[in-house]
Amino acid sequence: MFIRTESFKEFIRYYPVVSLIIAIQLILYLITSLPFLSQGLWFEKLSGINLYIWAGEWWRLITPIFLHLGFSHILFNSFSLILFGPGLERILGKSKFITVYLLTGISANIATLLIEPITYIHVGASGAIFGLFGMYISIAMFKKQLLSRDNRQLIMTIAIISIIMTFFQSNINVIGHIFGFISGFLIGVLSFRKRG
Repeated sequence: MFIRTESFKEFIRYYPVVSLIIAIQLILYLITSLPFLSQGLWFEKLSGINLYIWAGEWWRLITPIFLHLGFSHILFNSFSLILFGPGLERILGKSKFITVYLLTGISANIATLLIEPITYIHVGASGAIFGLFGMYISIAMFKKQLLSRDNRQLIMTIAIISIIMTFFQSNINVIGHIFGFISGFLIGVLSFRKRG
């Protein structure tokens, strides 16, 4: 489930939502990185700046999900999405997957807005990716038949390690990671309870 064997074309065909998210991230990374595209202006207009969100620029609860600072940042988050997104896109379907991804990312950004200082600035898909981890954990606990035993153990281990590592790395939005995870878990629990 977490090993990719598809060709590039197959990956795009099988997982169009994951592919679209990665494409948007890469385009925004190029726009905000290339000097001749006025990168500073784009980054300033799209990043999550708590002061501006409180001033009414509510789109900043969404746009930071797709924006990254530095090559290693976008590489790590895109790699995580390539590994962990396809399984959930297949399990949930395209529309529910994008809904979960956006809701968990927005939840992470709302928590960041409410808890972090007004001067706090944040970007990155990590809140939404942790939301996917939370969704996987809810599946592993309440819909075990959707994941093999090995995959349940693997995702539990990765999620636990990722949460622990959140507290030991610098320049990490800890609030975003934690609340992304919690929101993904809760969405999963509520979804599976409805299904019965």
